Amino acid sequence: MTLRPVLVNIKALDDSAVGRFWAEALGWVVSSGEPGATAVKPVGFDWLDPVGVCVDVIAVPEPRTATKNRAHVDLATTSAAHQAELVARLKALGATPADVGQGDVPWTVLSDPEGNEFCVLEPRETYRDTGPIARVVVDCADPRAMARFWDEALDWRLQEVTDDQAVLRSAKGVGPYLEFLRSPVGKTVPDRVHLDLVPDPGDDKEAEVARLRALGAAYLDVGQGDVPWTCLVDPEGHEFCVLARP
Repeated sequence: MTLRPVLVNIKALDDSAVGRFWAEALGWVVSSGEPGATAVKPVGFDWLDPVGVCVDVIAVPEPRTATKNRAHVDLATTSAAHQAELVARLKALGATPADVGQGDVPWTVLSDPEGNEFCVLEPRETYRDTGPIARVVVDCADPRAMARFWDEALDWRLQEVTDDQAVLRSAKGVGPYLEFLRSPVGKTVPDRVHLDLVPDPGDDKEAEVARLRALGAAYLDVGQGDVPWTCLVDPEGHEFCVLARP
């Protein structure tokens, strides 16, 4: 029984515009399966057998209210010149500089057209083979507790855990990292960015949901109604969904 991250789910007032931005930013393609949902994925991506993650932008009526999202993506670069070129290109696409209290750091913090923060990292050997998304970063109060939950929840492998950071990655050594970073800022509003998970072939979604609840997850009602996925929160209240395989 295993689960894998498959989607970085981003809420937006205009899913089409934000989806186009992320497609251009990542060099991926856009597909819209239904009104209000814009998928952004690499060519050939199979969400039922994911290698890495894609992006799903979902329309919501509520504007962003958080001072800073608790989850964001960081983009990889291969050289200082690549980092500078990528930052310039993203600004031309509509990204704007963002100040989240980062101070003087070698990476660049930007926001997408609806204010969702992300980082363009300086070249790092760790992320040389991740693809355009180097990592999905989640703020938390206790990285060790997050490591215990998410290491059991996913088939990904725990790479590192300290008082300040927990790092996981696919056991196959492909795609982005999932990193939990200690933050003094607690949750005040629903997350604007979260992960969606998919069971492995042959695994039962409801059995996986029961397993997650036994690990400390709880059901979440956001008014989703009768849908084929299940909304949950982890022990610190980070939202995520378990998708059903067709």
